Amino acid sequence: PIEATTQKITISRQASDWYLSCSYEFTPTATSKTTEVVGVDLGIKTLATLSTGEVFKSVKPYRKTQNKLATLQRQLSNKVKYSSNWYKAVIKLAKKHRRVADIRKDALHKLTTYLAQNHGTVVIEDLNVSGMLANHKLAKSIADQGFYEFRRQLEYKCRWYGSQLVVVDRFFPSSKTYSNCGYVKDMPLNLRTFDCNSCGLSIDRV
Repeated sequence: PIEATTQKITISRQASDWYLSCSYEFTPTATSKTTEVVGVDLGIKTLATLSTGEVFKSVKPYRKTQNKLATLQRQLSNKVKYSSNWYKAVIKLAKKHRRVADIRKDALHKLTTYLAQNHGTVVIEDLNVSGMLANHKLAKSIADQGFYEFRRQLEYKCRWYGSQLVVVDRFFPSSKTYSNCGYVKDMPLNLRTFDCNSCGLSIDRV
């Protein structure tokens, strides 16, 4: 058990549910690492691909429930505003959005905890998420992955578990550089497979 001091207790309400959250202050303990350095490539097809070859699948909670969300939104629109049935529809829609957010956050917590606990140095790219969201064709998929939340969690968990977080400049050509030999090649977004002209490596783009 971890010795901790309670700092703050907060009671909040979301939809029709009540939540109690506690903030604690404790001294982090560094964990033993199985790998010295790991690079993390976030993507849309998969949530994350590690330099070790491990792949974390994307849960895509919004994509999987968007039809249900659209149905609930239509039902809400058909209710008389501020009526009893309207309030019930508001709560139902809010609960579904909450469920989507919880699924996304749970997947990110599992990934970031694994990275921080088991790797001495974690390397990620300084993604321009705002710029990526400007691409309307990919905006929903990018938002569904929760890249902002991923970095936020990883920053404090690396401090907790005694790992170092390295953020690579967004202009470093990481997506054009082959991990096998270091060869750099232009990679338009429409190309979904890396085919190296130098060493012959062929891998899926994430």
